[in-house]
Amino acid sequence: MDVLVKTGMAEALCTYIKNDRPFLGICLGLQLLFESSEENGPVNGLGLIPGVVGRFNSSNGFRVPHIGWNALQITKDSEILDDIGDHHVYFVHSYRAMPSDDNKEWISSTCNYGDDFIASIRRGNVHAVQFHPEKSGDVGLSVLRRFLDPKTQGTKNPTQGKASKLAKRVIACLDVRTNDKGDLVVTKGDQYDVREHTKENEVRNLGKPVELAGQYYKDGADEVSFLNITGFRDFPLGDLPMLQVLRRTSENVFVPLTVGGGIRDFTDANGRHYTSLEVASEYFRSGADKISIGSDAVHAAEEYMKTKVKTGKSSLEQISKVYGSQAVVVSIDPRRVYLKSPNDVQFKTIRVTKPGPGGEEYAWYQCTVNGGREGRPIGAYELAKVVEELGAGEILLNCIDCDGQGKGFDIDLIKLISDAVSIPVIASSGAGAAEHFSEVFMETNASAALAAGIFHRKEVPIQSVKEHLLKEGIEVRV
Repeated sequence: MDVLVKTGMAEALCTYIKNDRPFLGICLGLQLLFESSEENGPVNGLGLIPGVVGRFNSSNGFRVPHIGWNALQITKDSEILDDIGDHHVYFVHSYRAMPSDDNKEWISSTCNYGDDFIASIRRGNVHAVQFHPEKSGDVGLSVLRRFLDPKTQGTKNPTQGKASKLAKRVIACLDVRTNDKGDLVVTKGDQYDVREHTKENEVRNLGKPVELAGQYYKDGADEVSFLNITGFRDFPLGDLPMLQVLRRTSENVFVPLTVGGGIRDFTDANGRHYTSLEVASEYFRSGADKISIGSDAVHAAEEYMKTKVKTGKSSLEQISKVYGSQAVVVSIDPRRVYLKSPNDVQFKTIRVTKPGPGGEEYAWYQCTVNGGREGRPIGAYELAKVVEELGAGEILLNCIDCDGQGKGFDIDLIKLISDAVSIPVIASSGAGAAEHFSEVFMETNASAALAAGIFHRKEVPIQSVKEHLLKEGIEVRV
């Protein structure tokens, strides 16, 4: 709003919209139309629609940000929504506008997340949507097509989906790194070891990143996550291949893209300092929707636990302040440490469902940095609580013990963390069968589950995971 007011665009936009010119607002583009917003505020909006944009209420057990594929309740003919039917669309936001008698003539659809909030508006040629059509797959592209050309012949009776509420997400993860020839390849570790056990000891090569991401989009992945495990290099912005991968992927993949690895402050060989915000901005400009921070978040959390002072200087704080918490995922890489007694450490411990090798009944989860190579004096529980406070919008929860094992997710760990925080948690590490997905969704509060190796090796297709989840009564996007 500051920028719009300073440049004179606020007044120009109001005049344009009042003249019923074609307008499409997306996400923030819908929120700007209201009188004001509580976000960083109160901040005055354009004042065209009565109402105040407020934060979701997380005290009722709903996770904030609202991230994922949800259903629309269409309340009036809006033209651009004609092809949506009962299909899910992708939302990612912490603030929303609420329906009222004063604004009901604007509302074309609502969505339920704790309460009914405004999902889209329409008056004449003026449209705005809270969801992201450009990230909602084919259904979302139909919204853009219909806006650009209202005469588009759509289906009018779209194929029937079964969307009724927020769906559980199935995410495909691509571990990307340079092989010994310098080419970027998709690889997969076994407890974080990505080299083949052969005489050559070469990096395991499971395909090309852009092609695989495109295939997963066609197969129905709800998100695609790139983890750049060559991220410990000295010059992340010199890592042009990864930026290129994002640019090329985002041309053909219309679901959210996350990228992680090497997003931190650094100084190049010429002595020029780059902030983590500058690095992240380059990734966002290249097509990323969310960035994932690992080791850097651990160091920031340790510092905060010592000082109890938010400096605002950590990559996590800087990026979430500028781009919003929903754009920042913190990747936690813990390993299980068994204990005889819960009093053996100062960190949060749990009674494990399966005893340790020495019959131990308790464990804590020690966080690691640098790709699992270095243990730190902080537990996964403590880290999760602190990063939520510092501005993380989502947690990607790995488990080194389960990585590449195919025996299922670490339910004890995922339950511990998903019960401790009010932001969404993505379960990762250990999926080996479709049943592992239903198990994690039924036994924990995870919002999403991620897999890599079983998808790359075509052992378990994404579609069969979704079919299994539907059979078990778990809502997914079809």
